[in-house]
Amino acid sequence: MKFDTPAAGVYPELIYPPYKSTLKRGPSQPLLRLVAPQPVRQNIAPSPRIFLPHDMDLTAQGASEPLGEKIVVTGRVLDEDGKPVRNSLLEVWQCNAAGRYRHKRDQHNAPLDPNFSGWGKMLTDDDGRYRFVTIKPGPYPWGNHDKAWRPAHIHFSLFGNVYAQRLVTQMYFPSDPLFDYDPIFQSVADPAARQRLISRFSLEHTVGDQMLGYEFDIVLRGRDATPMDQ
Repeated sequence: MKFDTPAAGVYPELIYPPYKSTLKRGPSQPLLRLVAPQPVRQNIAPSPRIFLPHDMDLTAQGASEPLGEKIVVTGRVLDEDGKPVRNSLLEVWQCNAAGRYRHKRDQHNAPLDPNFSGWGKMLTDDDGRYRFVTIKPGPYPWGNHDKAWRPAHIHFSLFGNVYAQRLVTQMYFPSDPLFDYDPIFQSVADPAARQRLISRFSLEHTVGDQMLGYEFDIVLRGRDATPMDQ
């Protein structure tokens, strides 16, 4: 899996003033490209031993069902030619339906759900497809200013043929009223690229009266690349 840089405006700038913390942690000097002395080994699939029984169903990891709207998320991981990326390890993490992460640094006034960890992982199949079941995350305040709220989103981490190769992006939900006010979403300069961060409602993948379906394809590079965190 090669991770080439897509067109200008797809990746956010490392320092984006409306996203205030980038002023402190973004590098002020140009980045240097490191070239490996020898090619990275190819086709290294993750061992099945790293997967737990309910890694692809985040609603089945507790003693009972978590609170919130149950959804299924699916999509394909593709290269710039539309070819599937097979056996690629994906990790996902998110807050719960109340907008709180199960993390010691998240202390805002929203309840934790004892039956929801907010974390899962999976492999793409031979068609490059992934699928997982979860709870639709809630928006949450994040302190960028006194009325700063993040749109509902799910984080994705994609690994290449070795764990040193990693890309991170976020999936949003259609028609969120917070898009115009979120500097993280707006840090992607290209409007068309921003739209590629928004999942599509899918009646095809909706499961009866149990859960709504959403589809989110991830393109690793090229003209239609999905924006990634740098």
